[in-house]
Parts: sequence; C-alpha cells; structure tokens
Amino acid sequence: MAWVRIIDEDHADGMLDRIYAVARKRAGKVFNILKVQSQNPRVLHTGMSLYMSIMHEDSPLTRAQREMLAVVVSKANNCHY
Repeated sequence: MAWVRIIDEDHADGMLDRIYAVARKRAGKVFNILKVQSQNPRVLHTGMSLYMSIMHEDSPLTRAQREMLAVVVSKANNCHY
C-alpha cells in the first residue's frame, strides 16, 4: 500500500486549518481523502471547489444520479473509499 505524508488536524494552520474546519462543519469530521491532499492546501481548496460544483450546482443529472456515478467509477477503479 502506498504511504502519503499528511498534515493531521492538530498540526494544520492557515488555509489548511480553515479547510479542515469547513470539512468538520459539513461532515462532522475530516475525511482521509482531504488529508492526503494536505501538503498543498491551495490545490486541495481548488479540488474541493470543483467537487462542490460538480455535486451541488445545477445539472441535468439529479444529485442521486451523480452520487451513483461516483460509486460506479470508484468500483471500476477498485477504490474502496
């Protein structure tokens, strides 16, 4: 298994600390998918903005359809997340 150095919540500061705070408010915790991107908070922020746009903004697909597509793609990629 690959190993990625993360910045844990206790050591986050600045932009990363703010991103983690938003994640905790939204989901009650900071998921590992965010932590593995913690070395570059600007890229993490951009990625989160893209995700939020894809999943929550206007689309011909319903939110449920978008979530189903995400599950299918994860399964096809053998991703257990």
